[in-house]
Amino acid sequence: MRSTPVSAAPRRGRRTALAAAGLVAALTLTATACGGSEQDEAEAKPGGGTSQAADAGDAAGGGDGLAAGLADRLEEHGIDVDKWKDGGWKNWDEDKWLSEAKDFVNPVIEGLWQPDRMKSAKEADKTVTTKDAAADQGATDPEPAPVEAVAEKKPYHENAAPVGKVFFDSPEGSMVCSGTVIKDVNHPGKSNLVWTAGHCVHAGGSGGWYRNIAFVPSYNDYGKSEAELANATATEMAPYGTWWADWAATSDQWIQGGSESGGDGAAYDYSVLHVKPEQGGKSLEETVGAALEVDFSAPSATEVSSMGAWGYPAAAPYNGLEMFKCVDRPGRLSLSPSLPTMYRIGCTMTGGSSGGGWFRVVDGETKLVSNTSIGPLENTWLAGPQLGRAAEALYQNMSKTYGGR
Repeated sequence: MRSTPVSAAPRRGRRTALAAAGLVAALTLTATACGGSEQDEAEAKPGGGTSQAADAGDAAGGGDGLAAGLADRLEEHGIDVDKWKDGGWKNWDEDKWLSEAKDFVNPVIEGLWQPDRMKSAKEADKTVTTKDAAADQGATDPEPAPVEAVAEKKPYHENAAPVGKVFFDSPEGSMVCSGTVIKDVNHPGKSNLVWTAGHCVHAGGSGGWYRNIAFVPSYNDYGKSEAELANATATEMAPYGTWWADWAATSDQWIQGGSESGGDGAAYDYSVLHVKPEQGGKSLEETVGAALEVDFSAPSATEVSSMGAWGYPAAAPYNGLEMFKCVDRPGRLSLSPSLPTMYRIGCTMTGGSSGGGWFRVVDGETKLVSNTSIGPLENTWLAGPQLGRAAEALYQNMSKTYGGR
């Protein structure tokens, strides 16, 4: 998978000019409310199991208590919120690593994600070997030529406002993925939903829910270098603040079958987060001024002329501080005849780009159609799940049940 311990890296590759031009001509990720800029030639802009998280109460206007019913549920798991916030979350023993959908708890720890901690996070990387990917089971197209990742224009809030980074803690340390602000059909204009990969929130069949999951839109907005960020303020790194996941959903297939290399869960490797600000009262969509609709029609790759993937690659040669993108004509990747076919594009982005949105133009509107899931050790391509009825059901449940909270 393309997630990374909080630092990310991209891949090398060759750009497919026709596909890129077609997508770029119509692809606008930034809403007018955010002051989007004109597109460059040949550049595109991107505009399961459901779980309730614990609210620590001292942030985002939550008061001093937990949300109704959560205190009892935390106690059932033997979790003392105060001790958890003081470092108890670092206990990853089997009894404390909650795995079921209903077990997700994510108390806000205000100030935990400081600039230095964000910069030190590693990519949550999921890779498959060339042998695994070349199984030729089902409908698999020839491996695409590498497409060189291109740096997004700065500032990001004017060119790719919905894109950001997802931070979380795992037994291996602080980790990072990418994510996208998406629209909430039941709460138009006031969405608090973020789309990312399942492996960025849950370890899959061998583990449980990750901890301290938070989203930072337009991370490092001006793409400053590591030297320039030596004494960076929280505002420089997180211009729209830090948004904690108080609800999370991923597929049952990922929870049960996801693995280090994607496994049987790779084709269902997606997640929706409901977030709230560490400080502030407006919705995420109102704050960043943009959100993308999700396309659940799951079109065949043969019907799509181009797709673009956005993210913050953190593994070498990248460092996770800049946003990159790849645009290519998608092909098909089948890991097994029993699993849905995945999309695959040439792209040199590395770990840290996991969870980043894939965009395409539908009737003149840019929509999220997939997310980065797996890629090879050679960092020459990316693959993402098709978003069909199961993904839409998960999304609708999150929107209807938790969207207005």
